[in-house]
Amino acid sequence: MITAGFGFRAGTSAQSLQDALDAALASAGQDRTALGAIATAADKAETPGFQTLAKLLGLAPMGIDPDVLGAQTTDTHSPASQAARGTGSVAEAAALALAGPQARLLQPRVISTDKRATCALATGD
Repeated sequence: MITAGFGFRAGTSAQSLQDALDAALASAGQDRTALGAIATAADKAETPGFQTLAKLLGLAPMGIDPDVLGAQTTDTHSPASQAARGTGSVAEAAALALAGPQARLLQPRVISTDKRATCALATGD
């Protein structure tokens, strides 16, 4: 199963999240049918854009606790994300956490064209 993790700014639209997702899937040579779950930071899981994306995909929106995000090893390292969230990439950390203990990144974070959202893909056993 492929999991998608998202990081995004307040007020980000579902369209921006879709843009980041589609770019990540294309980079990984996958399509939306391979996607099994989506996640973001726990405090952002109920935002309108993320909720709308989850409905469009037919997937439950998952929120990942801050301690779990911070425990993940990410490939990319944003100083802003590290300072605000305790992880180098919320998108990568959320995807890895959701994919399970043997998870690996399938696609490091990709930034949406409007620069408001990131998406990373992971897979696990």
